[in-house]
Amino acid sequence: MTGRDPEEHGRVSSPLELLFDLTFVVAVGTASTQFAELLAEGHAAHAVIAFLMAMFAISVAWISFSWFASAFATEDWLYRVLTMLQMIGVVVFSLGLPALFHSVDEGGHLELRAMVAGYVVMRIAMVLQWWRASREAPEFRRVCLANIRWTVIAQVGWVVVGFTRLPIEAVFVAFIVLGALELALPLFTQGSAGGTPWHPHHVAERYGLFAIIVLGESVVGTVASSGELLGGADGTAWTWNAIAVVVAGVGLTFGMWWVYFTTPFGDILVRRRNRGYLFGYGHIPLFIGVAGAGAGLHVAGLYLEHHTEISETAVVLALVLPVSLYLLVVYLLHSLLLSAGDRFHLLLIALSLAVLLASALLAATGAPAAVCLIVAMLAPFVTVVGYETVGREHQRRMLEQLGIR
Repeated sequence: MTGRDPEEHGRVSSPLELLFDLTFVVAVGTASTQFAELLAEGHAAHAVIAFLMAMFAISVAWISFSWFASAFATEDWLYRVLTMLQMIGVVVFSLGLPALFHSVDEGGHLELRAMVAGYVVMRIAMVLQWWRASREAPEFRRVCLANIRWTVIAQVGWVVVGFTRLPIEAVFVAFIVLGALELALPLFTQGSAGGTPWHPHHVAERYGLFAIIVLGESVVGTVASSGELLGGADGTAWTWNAIAVVVAGVGLTFGMWWVYFTTPFGDILVRRRNRGYLFGYGHIPLFIGVAGAGAGLHVAGLYLEHHTEISETAVVLALVLPVSLYLLVVYLLHSLLLSAGDRFHLLLIALSLAVLLASALLAATGAPAAVCLIVAMLAPFVTVVGYETVGREHQRRMLEQLGIR
């Protein structure tokens, strides 16, 4: 484990990394389902709090492994065994998510024990990986030992919070403090993600693949939304509502995918390696927005099946707000990574948000929910059309300023 070549030609995600990601499919899916069910019951505040906590924890766990793997993956038997141990931890963590949502909704005590136990398993594996790298890659020993030290400190804090009967207010404060420590950990250990030999194109591909995994929750939400809308014993009696949900769900997922992959993140990271931290942790709200959109589609289906206790406007907002967050973060990452603004981009994001606002206003005026969903679906395609007609040339000029052709 001597460190990978950060300029290695043709570096792509390994089959082991793809297998590892499958455990996070379960985690994201569980969080989205629990979020949708609480929203449908009208417990919006509790649902949002629990969902933000869950998705933050999921994202940090995935990021921790992915950046290490980009720098030190050996693919030998010991590395694979430790990765399997991490996968076990992810599954244990996922099993604790329903208890988190239930405890936030009930109040009084926050149930984090299973989630923290899963994190302990994951972190034992990560500490062993860093320890091995510290022994076999002497030039990175200081960074590796710093990662071990700060990871253990953070995990001790999580164990205290998870396994003591603290008041729920104290737990929330501790979650914020420890969450800030998790975000600052790379800065404490290597500074702007520059201390390990991670591969820019590999990291960008890993994030793109994880974005696709999270986008998959929108497809799952679409299927979940459409199930009972298909009338008849054999499920073939399609209704207009079912058609609208399928079109809106798949169209929205496809549009969000298209928007994400208009930016060549790998090429940018090659030129701006010092923006690795911004790229890595700036994706957390993006992942939250994507997973939230999937949950919003699920809520829409529950509403059309008459299984919700919220208004149509609230249902549409459950979809519109996370899509808005996603689009805003994509544009913000693009601008910050390139250190360049563009009036045309401001126009596109403004028009996209206007479309989403129109969807919510239609719901408030009593328009059919199916119509509101179709309108919301159009928001990402504002960017798609803008990029494919004019924006591509704007982006080309921005990239040329960085020496990217």
